[in-house]
Amino acid sequence: MTTNIHAICDALGNPVEIDITPGKDADINRTEPMLENIDPDAFLADRAYDADRLIDRLTERGITPVIPSKRNRAMPRKTDFALYRERNLIERFFNKLKQFRAIATRYDKLKSTFLAAVQFASIIILLN
Repeated sequence: MTTNIHAICDALGNPVEIDITPGKDADINRTEPMLENIDPDAFLADRAYDADRLIDRLTERGITPVIPSKRNRAMPRKTDFALYRERNLIERFFNKLKQFRAIATRYDKLKSTFLAAVQFASIIILLN
């Protein structure tokens, strides 16, 4: 059984929203529901999130999309790569999260139990 952990972090790398989906689901499908409760100035993500539907939704809400264009895009969008470099904060958060053995190995059978373990580990990361 595989699992995807989805997280949104603030400008300091602290987790703001966390969700879990089955491993076969695409990451982009959980983006809009997770952004409903927060109002960021910018949304930094990798090329996997380069979809017109998501980018249009972000600009409607006044959120600056900082997402590099996919290589096969006919008209590449401009990207602020100086701001994009800050995306390493989410990568560092996941690195810290995977230091917890229960998260890295996914022993829990239930989604609710695993989500609680991820949230608990996130709280420990936030407090440190």
